[in-house]
Amino acid sequence: MTFKTPLSFPVFEGNEQRYSSKAIQSGHLATHGEFIGMFESALSRRLGTHEAVALNSGTSALHLALVLLGVGPGDEVICQSFTFCASANPIVYLGATPVFVDSERDTWNMSPELLEDAILDRINEGKKPKAIIAVHLFGMPAKMNQIMEISQRYDIPVIEDAAEAIGSTLDGKQCGTFGTIGIFSFNGNKIMTTGGGGALISSDTRLLQKARYLSAQAREDLPYYQHLEIGYNYRMNNMAAAIGLAQLELLDQFIERRRDVNKRYRELLGNMPGIFFLDEKDGVFSNHWLTTITIDPDLSHTNNDKLRILLLKKDIESRFLWKPLHLQPVFRNMPFFGGDVAQSLFQTGLCLPSSVNLSLDNQREIVGLMKVNLSNTIS
Repeated sequence: MTFKTPLSFPVFEGNEQRYSSKAIQSGHLATHGEFIGMFESALSRRLGTHEAVALNSGTSALHLALVLLGVGPGDEVICQSFTFCASANPIVYLGATPVFVDSERDTWNMSPELLEDAILDRINEGKKPKAIIAVHLFGMPAKMNQIMEISQRYDIPVIEDAAEAIGSTLDGKQCGTFGTIGIFSFNGNKIMTTGGGGALISSDTRLLQKARYLSAQAREDLPYYQHLEIGYNYRMNNMAAAIGLAQLELLDQFIERRRDVNKRYRELLGNMPGIFFLDEKDGVFSNHWLTTITIDPDLSHTNNDKLRILLLKKDIESRFLWKPLHLQPVFRNMPFFGGDVAQSLFQTGLCLPSSVNLSLDNQREIVGLMKVNLSNTIS
């Protein structure tokens, strides 16, 4: 469905057309071509301590990360429950079991306390988790310092799902660079896009070499096709990398403009009762990929679904927050540790349009509709 005001829409204001034309002229449109290496190098320079392998999706990056850490049938992997299903699906691809952990309210991400509870429980059952998948939801950094302390205490590697958090930092350190492996998504609705694409990042040279090898069908370096391992067709193509390079050049501007969108919503909704925003705590810098709110129905006399439907009637896209994975039918029998934090966020939360090119007039229209709904409900 096409919306007059979409939730998150890409903009192409830089060298996308020039680089794409150059890729076409080169004749290299698939998984060979200069822009793949250029994009990986540019992304690695931005991260500073980590190198990047460009892949065809964030989901592929997560799957490959689990493969690199040796996850297989019968293993268990701890995963944040309050996230998109792509965070957990690759666990199941490998025949392993996701163990879901609830969120904490400061960041809406994995609770370190509940993470440790889950680890101790699984160890007591003789099933030490093989990995931990922590997510930086909506661009807000998780409590990675505490999560990494727990990871090191129990010697369990961390995969950072930073699909929504490129450019976000915690104490000046880039999201995605805390764990053993990090991943990004460059899907069409992300803060920067390659159309469809992702990246796996790490400071471990051995893991990076293995990732490049497996992502290109595990072909041996021989003058004929020979394969000693099962590989995957996961490499990013040259056209996507050309677009990604141009988008990466503008990433800081995109982040600044998304943060401006968030700031304007806070100002415009500041006097609306029962509307709450997710705040940055000390040391936290969020890219504010999406601006999210929670709605107290007792104070606001409305709820997230009423606002969503109201905006929908005006061709404005909004979206519920993620339905927790432990409540999804497909994962109903998986272990879960926690209470109702993720569930309550799903029941009260809403994502608002947050595109880079969202104008002040657009935001005034959105907020005006929300306030009219509130006034009508009260009267």
